[in-house]
Order: sequence, then structure tokens, then C-alpha cells
Amino acid sequence: MTNILVKKPPAFKLNRLVGLGHPSAQVAGLTFGEIKGVRVLFVNMPLRESAKPNTPPQGPGLLAARLREYGAEPTILDLNAYRLQDADAVARGLPNGRHLTLREAEQLLEAHLAKHGDQDIIAFSGMITTLRWQENFARICRNLQPGAFLVSGGGLATEIREGLFGWIPELDAVAHSEGDDVILLMAREIKYLKERGGRKNLSLLSNSPYYLGEIGGQHRLMYAGDRPVNLDVLPFAAWDLLHEDVYGNQVLEWYIRTPVWGTAANNSSATSFTMERSLTTVSSRGCPYACEFCFRGGQGERNYGMRSPANLRAEAEWLIKTYGIDFLGFPDDNFGVNIPRMKALPETFEGLGIRWGTHTRLDEADDRARYMAKAGCIYIGFGAESASDRVLESMGKGGFILRPRGSKKNQLTQVGDHHFPVTMMNGIKMCKETGIHANCTWIMGWPEEGLREIKTSVAFIMWQIGEMTRGKTPGTPDYDHAVASVNKRMFTATAYPGTEMCRHPKVQKLLGEHFGISFEQKAGCKLEPVVDQNLRQYVLELDDATKVLHGTDGKPLNYGELSENQFLEARAHIDSGQTEKILDMTG
Repeated sequence: MTNILVKKPPAFKLNRLVGLGHPSAQVAGLTFGEIKGVRVLFVNMPLRESAKPNTPPQGPGLLAARLREYGAEPTILDLNAYRLQDADAVARGLPNGRHLTLREAEQLLEAHLAKHGDQDIIAFSGMITTLRWQENFARICRNLQPGAFLVSGGGLATEIREGLFGWIPELDAVAHSEGDDVILLMAREIKYLKERGGRKNLSLLSNSPYYLGEIGGQHRLMYAGDRPVNLDVLPFAAWDLLHEDVYGNQVLEWYIRTPVWGTAANNSSATSFTMERSLTTVSSRGCPYACEFCFRGGQGERNYGMRSPANLRAEAEWLIKTYGIDFLGFPDDNFGVNIPRMKALPETFEGLGIRWGTHTRLDEADDRARYMAKAGCIYIGFGAESASDRVLESMGKGGFILRPRGSKKNQLTQVGDHHFPVTMMNGIKMCKETGIHANCTWIMGWPEEGLREIKTSVAFIMWQIGEMTRGKTPGTPDYDHAVASVNKRMFTATAYPGTEMCRHPKVQKLLGEHFGISFEQKAGCKLEPVVDQNLRQYVLELDDATKVLHGTDGKPLNYGELSENQFLEARAHIDSGQTEKILDMTG
């Protein structure tokens, strides 16, 4: 990593910013005029090209609404919204259309700036899979807007942090974790800087508590976000900023007309119903559990926080009235943690008249599912991941999934040649009983997964199909529809920096062998990947979580106990829609 050389040039004292504390405490003293007129452009980076964009960028939408409360002038450039249907898309086998080319994205930015003027802050939003886009677009932004303060936030920035300056040298700052408050503090600092000569005098921010020092010969800052004190007082996302782009495209309408979940969404979800007009909003942040494959640093980690049922209803009413939606998705990490909130939903949502869905855990599909169903819930996405007790324990997902509350021993039921967690079976049955569609997502290739373990997961999928088709006649449309409503796809186990999986000895060994990634001791005696060009090359390979990664040596990255041939055969069965053939594999 680049050494940080801290220099302290003369600077004006930023009295209100000295001493970090919680960002909310500093925002409490912020006045309307302190950031009035600051222009902030949020750029949402493209995600999976193979899927239609179906979830508008809520992070930028929330931060833009927050800025407007204090007089700033935000806009959103959503590069992920575009899927162009042309000969190139056909040639590349992209039925949903292709991303913008880099030149097309540059032209879009030029048109956006021509309409909205020079920007004071340009903020990139994107998951870790958007590194290549952020690298390229940063160069474009620095060329077109040399005086703008460039910052990266969201998943990529939160996972890589100050190491990102070595990969994207055009950046002035990174912002990690929850940005609702620090975006206001950043805007205040940049207005302060703008009044004193602008970015050329960036050294004036050296007294900021967010100042890191000089990295790569430039002054850099890192803004540390945190949870707002009260999620209910935050404004709803500024979706009006996506009503129409500078070309007249109705961007938000594109999102609304693409289902949040279901086969058409191409996002490992399957549904027994359809939707015509849907939108999403996050009802909670963080998750109290610690699954080893999951990184949620941008949304509160294990610090669980939630909005009240009344606040959710207020937003739902606004979305129904303004956009005429017939389905509302809550794509939370874990919607059902708080039992009192679940109990309050039926009364609070009474008469709302909207179908909705969310994500939670199978061990939480107990009486909570009854309350959710009474409140209008018709879909729950469950991260089942595996039906093998051995793999679940290794994933850090055992707990209440294997040992229901009050039990000290794993509770398993034998079905055929396999043993399934009782909690998982009960959760599926509860959803069927209450009229909620249960969609399970799965992971294959986990370090402790062998042929027996993956077969157990596939057998559970087939058991779920049996539950959905019970009482239906094979060969009928009703039967075929029930089969199609059960997700049979699987993600491939992927080690994202910052996750416990990335600290697994076997994973680190293979990352070293196939990508040359090395690890160093960090706080808490944890080995973390060194942020260098080898890690960069690995991150550039991250994209669709279903694909098999190949190392720089050309070999597939297989963390599990399947042989390489078995691993590739299983993946081929899944990708061809014939997951059940894994049950016939031998070895």
C-alpha cells in the first residue's frame, strides 16, 4: 500500500469540524445556508449487464434528498439504467440490451453538465464490482470537471477504503459506511473550500478530522459514516431526479416497469405471481447475524436499525399515489428481526392495498410470517445458501437455523437419503400456509462443500418443488407454473474483501496461488488482503456472482471439496437449468 505522508500546511480552522464524534452530532448544528447552492452530482455505476436494472439507486436518492433539505443542488446520473438494444447487444448474446460504452457515458455526462452546470462534488456510488467503471469514469470526470471534488462511496469504497487512492488516483476522498450525515458535512467542507479558491487549495482542508494526509502526492480525505440517530426523520428518496434524463428518457419509469423479483428480473428470484409497476425502499439497516460470505459494511454491519411501521406506511402511500405502483419491495438484509415491529404491521398497514415483499431468514418465518401476510406480504426471499448442516456451520449460519430457539442440538429431519434442517422446512411450510411465496437463494462451491453436501441442497430444492406442486396434476399449466416458481439457480461462492470468507485459510491459499494475492495482519489479529495490483486484478474479475472465476493462471477458482471436474460439471448443470442432474453425479 502507498505510504501516507502527512503534511500540515497553513489552513483556515474549521471550528465546527474539529473532533470527530458521531456525524449526527455535527449535523445537528448545521444550518440551511451552510451548504446552500453546493452542486452535487451522484453517478450510479453500471451493474450486471445480463440483467435488466430493476432497483433504482436508493443510496444516491436518499443522499440527494438529504442534501436538498439544507439547500444543496443534487442531481443523479444513473449509468446503470441503460440497456441499449442494437446489433452489438445481439452479437454479444445480451437479450436485455447492453451497457453504454464509455464514450456514450462520457457524452451523457457532457450533456448533463451542459444542463446543470459545473459541479462542486461528483460522488460515485457502486458495489465492489464497479471498479473498472469507476476507474475509467474518474478520468473522464477529472478531464471535464478539473475543479470538482471527486469522492467514491458505497460498497467499493467501504471495502477497499484508502487503498482505493492507489487504484483511482483522481479521487480526492472516499466515504465509507452510511453516508446520510457525512454527505452534509462533506458539502459544508467543499463550500468552505470553494469560497477560498476551490480544489486547487485542497490543503486548506488539512484541519478537517477527515483529512488523511498526502497520498500519491495529493491531499486526501476519508469520510467515516455512521447510522443516523433516527431513520424515521430522514426524507424519502428523491426519485424525481430520475423522472427524466437530459435526453428525455423516463429513467424511473424504466425501473418501475421492470419487476423487482421474478423470472423477468433475472436475479435468482422466482415468483408465483407477477407485478406491473414496482419500486423498492429499505426498511432496516444492518443485520445482527454474521454470515461469513456477507459484507454489509455500507449498511451498518451487525448494528441493526429499523424504520417504524408508520414511517413505512407513509412512504408506501406516497409511492402508490405518485407512481401508481402495485408492488413494493423491501430489499433489506433482514426485515424480520424485530418481533414487535412485525406484530404492529397488520394494524398499521390496514387498508393500504399494496402487495409487498422482502428478505428475511427461514428461522424467522415463524409467527412473524403470519403478521407479515396479514399486512399484505406475498413474497419473502430467504438466503438459504445450503441445506447441509456441515456447510451451514462453516458459513456461520448455523445458529437458529440448525438449533431452533430453546434447542441445544441440531434439529434435522431425514427426507430420503438426506437430512434437512427442521427450521428451514418449517419456514417453507409456514409461507405456503400463509400465502407467502418463499424464494430461496443458494451458494455452491463453499470450502466445506463436497458432493454429499451440494446434493443435500439440491434435494431440498426438489423437496420444495414437491411442496409447491402438492395436489396439482403433472403436465397441467398449474403444475408447470408451480415448478417454475421455485428457484433452482445457485451463486458460486465468492470471496469478497472484508468478509470472513476472505479470511478462511483455504480461501487465502487459493487466492494466493491463482491471483498472487498476499495478506497482512490487521487490527484484531485478522489477515486481510494487501491492496495492490494483484488484488485489483482480482476485484476487476468480480461481476456476476453466478460465474466461475478464473485466476491469472487460467485455472477455475474452486474453494470446495468437489474435484475440479465435478465443480465445473455441477456449475454446468445449474447454468443449463438442470440443477437436479447434480443428484445423479458420482465420484
